[in-house]
Amino acid sequence: MIYNSFDNPGLVKVLTFLQTHNTEYLSGQDLSDVLRISRVAVWKHIKKIQELGYVVESKQKLGYKLISNSELLLPWEITSNLKTKVIGQQAYYFDSIDSTQNQALKMASDPANEGAVIVASKQTGGRGRSGRKWISPKGGIWISIIFQPKFDISITTLFPIASALALSIAIEKTFSIKPELKWPNDLTIKGKKVAGMLVDASLESNKIENLVLGVGINFGVNVKQIEKVLKETPNFYGIASLNGQKQKVKPVQLVQSFLLELEKIYKLLNSKQTKKIISEWTVRSSTIGKNVELDTIGGKIKGKAIKIDEDGALIIAENGKSHKVIAGDITHVSK
Repeated sequence: MIYNSFDNPGLVKVLTFLQTHNTEYLSGQDLSDVLRISRVAVWKHIKKIQELGYVVESKQKLGYKLISNSELLLPWEITSNLKTKVIGQQAYYFDSIDSTQNQALKMASDPANEGAVIVASKQTGGRGRSGRKWISPKGGIWISIIFQPKFDISITTLFPIASALALSIAIEKTFSIKPELKWPNDLTIKGKKVAGMLVDASLESNKIENLVLGVGINFGVNVKQIEKVLKETPNFYGIASLNGQKQKVKPVQLVQSFLLELEKIYKLLNSKQTKKIISEWTVRSSTIGKNVELDTIGGKIKGKAIKIDEDGALIIAENGKSHKVIAGDITHVSK
């Protein structure tokens, strides 16, 4: 099942009318007259709307009434009243896909797809950093976003860190909880991972052609099932879920908040206002000031995390020396 924000105009018209008149019953004839479609078309759209997880009550002689919206991240739900200019104004939904990141990469070179969002209910081949498998069952938010940035190539390594900051702000605004930011691009709650992200960059002649940001959020996943699969994974430090933090929040509310915060961060990057991003990230960081151990291409590094620099690299102090680390697997350790 695949949907985008341009298809199904008839279905969206019927749904929108039900949503804006959800305190009353609407007869098939009323919907037919107002929307200028046949009663058969109305009935077909209602059936499809119900299949997509919307609860629509049907009563003889009264008509139809929308009781509750779908939990699915359908494209028209994402774009509806979204207050961004570019990011998220195009959306594509897949019931199941190998990887939203792979799909986004196929679309990324087209200038018309700037800001497009690809979302899936589940992924069969989701991936994290360094090609690791990302367990992506139903209940999570699995999303990729296409960017065609104007900023310098040197800022590319700061981009996932800045994006993690945007998600942290969105979670705080939506759930009233403040996740910690673990370098380079994980979000944690009480030390357990609730979200992570990766970036695939297409570079040409020392210029960024496009970036694809992949984001995985454990919104309402079964934590125990995922931990059972991942517990033997090196550097695994536990899974957290947003489920139960605030029951009335729907996934689309968090996604819309994230897209709005992400567009703000994206504007700062395009205008080279990186100091503000670094400052805000540092305040929310669980890494800075901690003793850490990093596995890098050049070997293990142990020391104290001092700061991140202008390109997002972690500066570590070790026995009077400082190390600049652009990428690596990090563990917070006691002395």
